[in-house]
Amino acid sequence: MTLGGLTVLVTGAGGGVGRGIALASAAAGAHVFVGSRGNNGEVVTSEIRARGHHATWIRCDVTDRESVNTAVSAAVVATGRLDAVVHNATSGASSQPHQLESVDEALWEDHVSVSLRGAYYCAQAAYEALSARGGTLVVMTSAAGMKGSATLPLYSTMKGALRGFAKSLAREWGPTGVTVNIVSPLAYSPAMTAAIEADPLMGERLSRQIPLGRVGDPEADVGVGVAMLLGPQARYVTGQTLGIDGGHFTSL
Repeated sequence: MTLGGLTVLVTGAGGGVGRGIALASAAAGAHVFVGSRGNNGEVVTSEIRARGHHATWIRCDVTDRESVNTAVSAAVVATGRLDAVVHNATSGASSQPHQLESVDEALWEDHVSVSLRGAYYCAQAAYEALSARGGTLVVMTSAAGMKGSATLPLYSTMKGALRGFAKSLAREWGPTGVTVNIVSPLAYSPAMTAAIEADPLMGERLSRQIPLGRVGDPEADVGVGVAMLLGPQARYVTGQTLGIDGGHFTSL
């Protein structure tokens, strides 16, 4: 129960890694506000409650400042506090291969609005509540944001920028006691599962590239690791990039 009594808001928590973070944080004792743009967040909330833990679904469109402000306010009003925000939401097109020369303004804006503007909105909306508790902000990056990608240049750009954003906030917010960290996960997601189903050998190839020999689980591996960063044991950890990827990318 390392997060017992804490309130955590997770964006993009309706599925995949976000769902795993929400489940693990709730299992660790937090009251989790499951932020999602669609109703899939209600399903995750019901799943958490069925396990005997605390969760509330909140509609949260991170591209809309008012939606983010409302989500943060709802958490504070309902529980009297907000101890952590995990900005996990990413563009629905993030896993779709593309070449930069074919990128139009709409696709660029879709990536920017969810990843970067969403992080900006979350940080501004949550700062007052987080500073009151000496809380924490976590943003999700990717190895693609550090080594680049020939097939996902926009995704790589957003994830790289998020890392710089978080490291800068760690310096700015440090004097207030708020920690800011970055997590680079490698775990099953709906997009990865679909890709492996289309190419069964892909899973074997990927596993061979991971020193621990397997793709991570969104809850048991990534979620538990993120929950650790949110708890009292990690209060002296800030500005860091934690790779929860089985050793797949070791140059963080």
